[in-house]
Amino acid sequence: MGEVAALRQLVGQVQELWDLYGANAHPLPRWYLLDFEHGSIMDDYCGGRSGYNSELLKIMEANQSPPRKRPRRDRNREKAPSSNKTEVMQQEIWRDFPEDLFETVIARLPVAAIFRFRTVCRKWSSLLGSDSFSHQYSEAPRGLPWFYTITHENANNNVAMYDPSLKKWHHPSVPLTPTKIVIPVASVGGLVCLLDLSHKNFYICNPLMQSLKEIPPRSVQGWSRVAVGMVLNGRSSSDGYKVMWFGNDGTFEVYDSTKNMWSCPGTFPPSIKLPLALNFRSQPVAVGSTVYFMCAEPDGVLSYDVSTGIWRQFAIPLPPHLTDHTLAEFQGRVMLVGLLCKNAATCVCIWELQKMTLLWKEVDRMPNIWCLEFYGKHMKMTCLGNSGLLMLSLKAKRMNRLVTYNLLKREWQKVPDCVLPYSRKKQWIACGTAFDPVPCALA
Repeated sequence: MGEVAALRQLVGQVQELWDLYGANAHPLPRWYLLDFEHGSIMDDYCGGRSGYNSELLKIMEANQSPPRKRPRRDRNREKAPSSNKTEVMQQEIWRDFPEDLFETVIARLPVAAIFRFRTVCRKWSSLLGSDSFSHQYSEAPRGLPWFYTITHENANNNVAMYDPSLKKWHHPSVPLTPTKIVIPVASVGGLVCLLDLSHKNFYICNPLMQSLKEIPPRSVQGWSRVAVGMVLNGRSSSDGYKVMWFGNDGTFEVYDSTKNMWSCPGTFPPSIKLPLALNFRSQPVAVGSTVYFMCAEPDGVLSYDVSTGIWRQFAIPLPPHLTDHTLAEFQGRVMLVGLLCKNAATCVCIWELQKMTLLWKEVDRMPNIWCLEFYGKHMKMTCLGNSGLLMLSLKAKRMNRLVTYNLLKREWQKVPDCVLPYSRKKQWIACGTAFDPVPCALA
């Protein structure tokens, strides 16, 4: 084997010398090693064929360049399909594509793809406002809800939306309200209800379409903090929606979008003791036409059916060692999410309301390895979305964590930092709500 190695080195050196100095001379035949596994050293050197049938050395044609090993990057480029090539759509095929199928296909695209498709032409862009597309979109399977949040940024445009399917933050230029300072308090059917700091003026917007509508202010004069809920009149916002506000003193009103007016259907039942102690940190949740409010003293849940006008009160004791907590909803079931704090340990837990016993049953909790990060810290929790997919803001001194919890998959995920496009500074989320991304929802 030593002779074989020496011969390989010699042939290589001769080839290099020829490449360097023999380019302008008369062409000479070049030798190339093919195989050193099937022959003797004499066969290799002489290149003879007397009795050995060896092809260890072959003489190539003069001036023919030797095959050189290409870099792996170039070889991978040839193997991989070209992504930069533009595929030309054949007119004879696509010109006969049924028009009604365009809406069926587009309604099932991801939300980000739908807005890219709008830039194709004016005709496709106008489809989003059509009744037929609204019907197709309502029939399509629903994806994960998005989150509409307000950050601590002092600029006027302090809105940030989070798409959990792409794990991406969006910063839209939502039209500003006259007061400029509003908070999201409820959502339904792709619409988000905004309330100003006076708790009197309401606005309805579609965050995806950047549309905004101011509804009449509530008739009650004077400042009073209220809890707000929303329900649909039918299957989608095209059938109309209702907004309800409710105060600690038992006053309430319901806004009907089809009538564009507030009304007070009925009176608050005298059997429920006033004043109430509503948990305003917990957003109300809606199951069908019923809105559920979190109460304290006594601990429990208060419900109101918007369609029938019936109030119900449920005294439900809270789990022990529970601090911050809020209601949630999943597939028609009322859920509870909160912080369990015992000694120096803190953990986020999920409970489900048992209809028969009216007790909270624990169904899941945050992984222990995540909870270790909270050990010894005074944690505060805010629930930004409470329908199907939860977004939890967990804050302590010099710490701010955003996590999501999928009630269907029972899956915890960390949310990437929210950073504005024009700034590298991390934004802290002040408040927010979950909403279904429906491009065709109209306020």
